[in-house]
Formats: sequence, structure tokens, C-alpha cells
Amino acid sequence: MEEREIIARIKRLDKALSSYRSKNKLEYYNKDVVHQKQMAFHRCLKRNRWVFGGNRSGKTECGAVETVWMARGNHPYRQNRPNTEGWVVSVSRDVQRDVAQRKILQYLNPDWIADVVMVSGKSSNPEGGVIDYISVKNVFGGLSRITFKSCEMGREKFQGTSLDYVWFDEEPSEDIYDECLMRVIDKKGEVFGTMTPLKGLTFIYDRIYLNSGNSDDVWHIFMEWADNPYLDKGEVARLSAVMSKDLLDKRRYGHFTADTGPVYPEFDESVNVIEPFDVPREWQDKLSIDPGLNNPLCCLWFAVDGEGNIFAVAEHFEAGKDISYHAEKIKEICTRLDWHTDSFGRYEALIDSAANQKTLAALKSVTELFCEHGINVNPNVNKDLYSGINRVKEYLCGAYGKRLYIFSSCVNLIREIKAYRWGSGDTPKKVDDHCVDAVSNR
Repeated sequence: MEEREIIARIKRLDKALSSYRSKNKLEYYNKDVVHQKQMAFHRCLKRNRWVFGGNRSGKTECGAVETVWMARGNHPYRQNRPNTEGWVVSVSRDVQRDVAQRKILQYLNPDWIADVVMVSGKSSNPEGGVIDYISVKNVFGGLSRITFKSCEMGREKFQGTSLDYVWFDEEPSEDIYDECLMRVIDKKGEVFGTMTPLKGLTFIYDRIYLNSGNSDDVWHIFMEWADNPYLDKGEVARLSAVMSKDLLDKRRYGHFTADTGPVYPEFDESVNVIEPFDVPREWQDKLSIDPGLNNPLCCLWFAVDGEGNIFAVAEHFEAGKDISYHAEKIKEICTRLDWHTDSFGRYEALIDSAANQKTLAALKSVTELFCEHGINVNPNVNKDLYSGINRVKEYLCGAYGKRLYIFSSCVNLIREIKAYRWGSGDTPKKVDDHCVDAVSNR
């Protein structure tokens, strides 16, 4: 065979392979495109998953692939369902056409599409118009449906249907989010979102980011430019150099930002939060209580290792209960942890000095009431706000070789540290600060 013929055949094979790959992009997703954090999203089995990512971090790719897998019924990491019904929710029809719709069409082999119904444009060229829904042939031999919605349609257009899943491409309004949660109840379906947090500390910050560790169903991950191996490193460096810190936080790292910053920016979940382990008895230190009756009472259990590192190993967090109830719950946890007692058989705890105030009903202080229930509380703590905050900051970042570690089971403490923000001037906002106050008592 002549060299010219060999070259011609190679070119034909390359062309055929390129054509095949363009029609079967999903087949090559795991091999060529996906990065580590995208795989973490796909493998997570929780029913409310969110990717907070900067622009071009690969977050939309996650949502599109997840949607196609669910429509086809061949998700590699989940229990598949036949003939699924799902919604793709964008902020507007224009954004739908240019982003989510286009991505889904890229991952749908044309042979899998049974029908395309358009809102505008021609079904022969669906990418150029706005799609109402796509009927997808699934591996079970039936048809699934991917329906496209936009937030500008209003909440009423999101009523009535039972769904297997909803993908939010960017942040919806809260009323539409709640309506979509109702749509997946019947089928025990799921919702997932991919977004760049450009609107500040919205309901997604409160209900998803802050509660990811506080719910069995809620999960999130952050993605940034460096996570996407296909972005040019030189271009990343160039853009990073000309952006403000606030813009970088949003556009590159996908972080939530507000006019007032966090009190503890030193907190790093990947460093400060660890999985629980059996704490040696000699490490056991004191409990710390921030008292509350109508507001939540928080009690934290602290341990200190031989190098001076501090461990928050357990928490009790509950509102609307009396001292006797809290004391019994605290003793139950102490028993479970085999916690040490003083020479009188009482558990030792630090408590806010406000606990010395007497209640009108019992004519006894909270301090006295706890002592009567077998918990020896000491109200003589340093309550200077700024020295307490500074002490926690130092331990969070390991300033002197000693660090604060928090067991992942202390979900309320983790949530409050993430949410604790400065208000006007140099004073933190007095909102959801019961656990962080208990930390600063130490």
C-alpha cells in the first residue's frame, strides 16, 4: 500500500472517530473531561446536592451530565429509574438556550432523542431556539422527559407535576425552590444545583451552605478555576491579577460574599473539621455552656491533647427546654463519652457569667440550678468579646502550633462559625451565636 493511501486512510479514520466522539460525548466524559470535584458531586448519594463554583470551573458540566444520565437511566453511581421526569430550571429563557440547554444537547447522542418540542425556533435546529421538552430514549426501552423551565415564568408555572429530579442551573428564587422541593416528594426524587453565588448571603447560603453538615440530605462542594485542568493557567493568572478580592471570591472561587465579612475567615473545613475518634480519657477537659431557655442552650465538650491542641468533641444544642431537661441531656452525653467527674462525682463546666442572674420563677440562678442537677458550673470566665474572638482565631489558624479541631458531628458549631459575621463597626451580629459564645468561654 502506497504511503499516500495510508495517509488518506488515517485521515478518514480520524474523521470517523471525531464524528463518533461528537455524537457520544457522554461516553468520553469520565475519560477526558471530568475532574476530581465533579466526580465527588456525581458520586454523592444525598438528595440535595449543590456545586458552588466560579465561572468556567466545570459546574454546569456536572448538571448537564447528571441530567442526561438520569434521563437515559444509566447513572453509574445511583439506582436508576425507568422513564424519568425531570426539570431543568434556568433564570431566564435566554440563559436556558445559551447554557443549560446547549450543554444537555452536547451530551445527548442524536440517536437517543425521540422528540423535541420547541417554545420557539425549529426542532430541526433545537440549539438555535428555546426548547420546551426533550423526549429521551432510555436504556429500559421507554421514554424519559427533560423539561426546561425558567424562573421568570413565576412560581405558579412550577406546580402540579411529580418529578424524579430538578436541576437548578444558577440560583432560583426561594419560592420556586420550595415549589420544586414539593415536586419531588411523591417519587422520593432529588434536586441538585450548580451556581456562582453572585447575590450575596441569600436563602441558599442559609439553607444549603450552612446546613450541609446539619442534614442527612444536603451536601455542597466548591469549585474554582484551578480545579478545571482545561483552563489555560496563564489566562487564570492574568484574570486573577486584575480582579478585586471580592470579585475573585465570587467569580473564581464561587464563595458567598456580603458587605460585612466573616468573623472567622481563618476557619477551614478541610483543616479544622475532623471525623470523630475515641478521645483518650486523659485529654478530657471541661464542658462549656452558653445558657438559653427560649433561645437554644449550647453545651460543648472539649478535650486537649499533650501538645495543646483543642478538640470540640460533642455538642448539645436545643431550645425551649428547662434546666432540668438540659442537665439530663448533658449527663446522658457525658455517660456515653465516659466523661470524667470531679471529686464529688459532678461534671465540670464553664458557663456565661449571665447565668448568675436569678430567675423570677424559681428565685435561683441558672448556675445554682445546674449545680443542683449534678453539673458543677463555673461562671468566672473571661467575657471580653475581642480577646475571646482573638483567642479562637489563633487556635483556628494554629498561630502558636496549637489548633482547634472540631468533630464533624458538632454540626451546629460548624454552622455558626461559618455564619458568624461582623455587623456595624467592630461588633459581630448577635444572630445564631450560641455555639461560638460557648467556644469563646474556653
